[in-house]
Amino acid sequence: MINISKLYCGQITPGDWLRYGSTDSGERKNETVPQKASERRPIVVWNITRACNLKCVHCYNDSGAGKADNELTTTEAKAVLNDLADFGVPSVLFSGGEPFMRADLFELIEYAVERKLRTVISTNGTLISAEKAKQIRQSGVSYVGVSLDGIGKVNDEFRGAAGAFEKAVEGIKNCQNAGVRIGLRLTLTKRNIQDMEGLFDFFETENIERACFYHFVPSGRGKNIADQDLTRTLTREAVETILTKTKSYQQAGRTTDILTVDNHVDGVYVYLKLKQEYSERADEAYKLLSWNGGGLYSSGVGIGCIDFHGNVHPDQFWQHYDLGNVRVRRFSEIWTDTSEPLLRGLKNRRNYIKGRCRLCKFFNICGGSLRVRADLHFGDSWAPDPGCYLTDQEIGLDEIKKEELERSGEIFQMPE
Repeated sequence: MINISKLYCGQITPGDWLRYGSTDSGERKNETVPQKASERRPIVVWNITRACNLKCVHCYNDSGAGKADNELTTTEAKAVLNDLADFGVPSVLFSGGEPFMRADLFELIEYAVERKLRTVISTNGTLISAEKAKQIRQSGVSYVGVSLDGIGKVNDEFRGAAGAFEKAVEGIKNCQNAGVRIGLRLTLTKRNIQDMEGLFDFFETENIERACFYHFVPSGRGKNIADQDLTRTLTREAVETILTKTKSYQQAGRTTDILTVDNHVDGVYVYLKLKQEYSERADEAYKLLSWNGGGLYSSGVGIGCIDFHGNVHPDQFWQHYDLGNVRVRRFSEIWTDTSEPLLRGLKNRRNYIKGRCRLCKFFNICGGSLRVRADLHFGDSWAPDPGCYLTDQEIGLDEIKKEELERSGEIFQMPE
């Protein structure tokens, strides 16, 4: 995650303790602020069910109605939570499918909280009644992230169901009324970027305290709408809009936390923008980004995934690659087994990255960004991230370096 509010505007935000090693920024008494990003335990995204009441066109694991199969039992799930607690993971994110489709959701959440795990729910929001919102609050959930990819009809088309927007807004308000910390998650595509102003207006009108803009990854059903991914130009324009609106929020005294996700290039863009503006924040932003390391300490290090079958993945988009299964070995054992080739590479990616990413002068703060996007696009986990929208000049890729890539056979045709 790239915290725009923090990096661009200097705002103190709740996740700074884990993202940048900053104290007094949301950590609890039982949580240890990491000394190095490389030492962080992973936030675990747990797809506890494949069942879902919607059919989102960009669903990374192809969830939907009647698709629940071979899910971990309640007993098996509690055993996993025991292991995660003992392993010291900072947070467990209950996702799906739609997590509220699973009957024992609150039993598992309450058990996780008993084990001192920070719990988060990722949901489409349409099933959160006033009663469920109170239950969320009472169970000790730290945060609820609601997926919303546009206003009104735009969101409904994403979600494959008429009325999904109105139901999600109702769920958001129910959570707010119950005192639940809530935020929005939005995936940037050609379908919704024209409505960026409307989205920010919605954040303000509905008093949304956190909004995460996800860059598109063509995983699961998402591969069917790969043509909706933003071009490099459109991506830059979208990020520029996010920066402009975030700054206007700060100037207006609003504390809405704005982040971008799944493209660490955004951190470099923020730094270059601050340098261009001759801002005193540029050096501080670079230090924070350097500590974080971008992709260096994300997939396979600072974030992992368990799917509805119990398979472990480097992150939620690697559904096509299994590291192991929690029914066979504990998550902690799977996660620390560097004999597994992909996991070994992700934990030491400097030795594997190819192409323009390898020679980029900002590698230390971007870390080659998202490896799964390179794998899905080029069929090579170590190829450049096709989501990079920076020019060769911006990343310091001169003619001498291009010749080196030519000699080593590391020329990859990047998308326009």
